[in-house]
Amino acid sequence: MTLSADSRFQRKLIFFNGLLPALLILSDALRGKLGANPVEFVTRATGVLCLIFLLLTLMVTPLRKLAGWNWLLKHRRLIGLYAFFYGLAHFLTYLAFDRNWQLLTVPGDVTQRPFIALGMFAFLLMVPLAITSTNAMIKRLGAPRWNQLHRATYYITIAGVLHYYLIVKSDATWPLLLGLVTAVLLGWRMVAYFRRP
Repeated sequence: MTLSADSRFQRKLIFFNGLLPALLILSDALRGKLGANPVEFVTRATGVLCLIFLLLTLMVTPLRKLAGWNWLLKHRRLIGLYAFFYGLAHFLTYLAFDRNWQLLTVPGDVTQRPFIALGMFAFLLMVPLAITSTNAMIKRLGAPRWNQLHRATYYITIAGVLHYYLIVKSDATWPLLLGLVTAVLLGWRMVAYFRRP
């Protein structure tokens, strides 16, 4: 599939804006500007960015149907890959600083802390979606099976929001706001599904 000049520009725009938060975090880290608790900042920032990109992938279909932005469909996989990228960064930060790379301690942590279990569930579901994000995998699986597999995004987003909510100890404004956006997007899909002829 060849991309038009407009499509290539849109792809570059999404690519740059998706990478920008990581570059800003890296720049602040190199300059020692991550605050009093850099590990907590990076962990929180990458987790929230993962959720934001998950929600952006869920927004593609409503925006395409309501606003006629069909061009977004071509770039949904790239947005989804950014969700995985920040989810992976979030997981590696936890593994490095919370578990000190001791992989054998992770199962015990999962069973003892429910929010870790939810986060791990969401991340593990993201792995096959990232692996099957290429054109070759779509052809191998077939479009119906591929679409069915990638509906796991709904469960990933819900688990991610609950993971965030359980982590927050005081002000739950942001997880509740992200939960509200998730509910609206999934509610729209349910209404659209039941209104199908």
